[in-house]
Amino acid sequence: MAKKSSTSPNFETALAELEKIVEKMESGEQSLEESLKSFQRGIELTRACQQGLREAEQRVEKLVQKNGEFATEPLDNQNE
Repeated sequence: MAKKSSTSPNFETALAELEKIVEKMESGEQSLEESLKSFQRGIELTRACQQGLREAEQRVEKLVQKNGEFATEPLDNQNE
């Protein structure tokens, strides 16, 4: 039975682990069962990375210049 990961790694940790899984799978040295487990873990890590990117995107602000002064505003106000 496959173990279910209960921890959510940060973006960099998840990406590094995902890269290792891809290398291992591309080597072709895993059994079918190992490949399936790696694939499942890869999906979990991909989702963790996507969530991290969404959260980062929500925090990003753009720097704009108004009346000669710089100010920040949310990135989603891009109606230019």
